[in-house]
Amino acid sequence: EVQLQASGGGLVQAGGSLRLSCAASGFTFDDYAIGWFRQAPGKEREGVSCISSSDGSTYYADSVKGRFTISSDNAKNTVYLQMNSLKPEDTAVYYCAAGGFGSWYDNDYYGMDYWGKGTQVTVSS
Repeated sequence: EVQLQASGGGLVQAGGSLRLSCAASGFTFDDYAIGWFRQAPGKEREGVSCISSSDGSTYYADSVKGRFTISSDNAKNTVYLQMNSLKPEDTAVYYCAAGGFGSWYDNDYYGMDYWGKGTQVTVSS
């Protein structure tokens, strides 16, 4: 059974930090880019960041560059998203996903092969 188990969301004040985790199972970890989309109320789902499990290539949306860092522990089949200097506009439900690396550049969330349940991130001002 394919699973993407997301955790680490919560409530934090602006300027604070959170770390999201996504534990993958049921598929070959190295065959996919794994990362995060987010969706705020009334807004389109947005590709935030991903990492290629095979070669470590990364993607960041312009809105999070310099503040978020994605990493993977291939031994644990887990991807982490360290979010620093959080802003109220980062408030959203964050979804872990697995798919082709280029889909994040195109914000092609329909192109994802697997999705985890969302985790809420709320940043208060």
